Amino acid sequence: MSDEMYPKATREMAEHRHRLAPAADDAFKAFSKAVFADGALSAKTKQLIAVAVAHTTQCPYCIKGHTKAAQRVGATPEELMEAVWVAAEMKAGSAFAHAALMLDVIEPPKG
Repeated sequence: MSDEMYPKATREMAEHRHRLAPAADDAFKAFSKAVFADGALSAKTKQLIAVAVAHTTQCPYCIKGHTKAAQRVGATPEELMEAVWVAAEMKAGSAFAHAALMLDVIEPPKG
């Protein structure tokens, strides 16, 4: 057991995960490769989106992995930080928008 909240991602861990479910692991890798390939969106744009989404889902493995992948396809530190700001705005915006649920309870609409 590690003293850290999240175990370090290692090659051994990846190999163990593969041994436990090789078909699913292979399918996921193929799916991921297809998703992040250049298409209507560039691989760089897709990785910037992934960095933003990873921050909203708060997955430390995804944040680190997609940040590295984004850098490999040419994302700059400034682009990466802007992607995080987009994620922050979306998270804040969703809390603000959901205030409608609270308002409906405390003061139902008239009419």
